[in-house]
Amino acid sequence: MRRAVLLACAVLAATAILVAGSTAFVYEPPRVPTTTATTATTPAPRRHPTTPTFTRPQREELTRALRRYLDGRSGDLSISVREASTGLSYSYGESLRTATASIVKVDIVMALLLRAQHERRALTSMEKALAERAIKVSDNDAASELWRSIGGAHGLASANRTLGLRDTEPGPGGSWGSTTTSAADQIRLLTALTSAGSPLSSAGRRYVRHLMGDVAPEQAWGVSAAGTGAEVKNGWLPRERHGGAWTVNSIGIVRAAGRTFLIAALSERGATMRDGVETVEHACKTVAAALARASIET
Repeated sequence: MRRAVLLACAVLAATAILVAGSTAFVYEPPRVPTTTATTATTPAPRRHPTTPTFTRPQREELTRALRRYLDGRSGDLSISVREASTGLSYSYGESLRTATASIVKVDIVMALLLRAQHERRALTSMEKALAERAIKVSDNDAASELWRSIGGAHGLASANRTLGLRDTEPGPGGSWGSTTTSAADQIRLLTALTSAGSPLSSAGRRYVRHLMGDVAPEQAWGVSAAGTGAEVKNGWLPRERHGGAWTVNSIGIVRAAGRTFLIAALSERGATMRDGVETVEHACKTVAAALARASIET
C-alpha cells in the first residue's frame, strides 16, 4: 500500500515538472490556401464595319433632282458613280451610248500597257512621251500614234475584253474619238485602275493614275468638281451628226467626305461646250454629295 502511494506521487510530480517546463500547446486549425478573387469579364462584341446603303427613296429623290436640273437644258446625260471601297453606286441615263471623244485616250494607254506587260517589257521612252502628251494635254497626234501602236480598233477591242468592258465599240479606221461607250463601261475601266484584281499591273495602274492626276489645269474640269485630289480625263467634240452640238465627257477618281469615288459622266447634244461642262459638273457634284451623305449617315 505504501509502495503504491509513493509510486502515484512520483508520477504526479513528474507530470508537474513536464508541464511547468513546457510551452502550452494551442490548437491551430489547418490553413486553407487563399486565392485572389477574380471577376469574369465578357469580351466586348466586335463591331463589324457597316456597309453604307442608299435606299430606294434616296435614289428616287436623287433621280428627281437630276431631272429637274436637266429639264430645259439641251442634250442628254448619263452618269455612273461608284464608291471604291464599298461598291455603293448610282446610275442615271444608263441607256445612253455616245462617242468617247478624248476620254478614250485613257483606254488606249491602258491597252498599250497591257501589250507591253504581255511582252514582259517596260514602255519605251517614246511610248512614255506619247502617253504623257495624250493624257496630260490631250494631244490628238500622240493618241493617233498610240492607236496605231496597239493595233487600232482590233487592239483596243482585245484590251477591253481583258479589262472586262462590255459596251465599248472602237471607232473605225483611225477614228479613235468615234469609239462609243457607256458610263457603266467607263466605271469598269476606272475599276481596272483601282482594283488589286485588275489585269493591269500595280505599276501600270499607278502610272496611268499619275498621268490623270497631272492634266493641264485648263483641262481639269468635270469630275474634279465633285471632290479633291482628282485624277481625271475629259473629252469634248462638236459632232456633225448632231448638227454641231457638243459631246462633253468626263471620267475620273476623286475624294469626298473621306471616300474615294469613281465617276463617269457622258453628255451629248449640248448647245455649247460650256453648257456641256456645266451639266457634267453639276451632275458629278450632286451624285457624289448624295452618296457621301449615305456613307456618313448609315
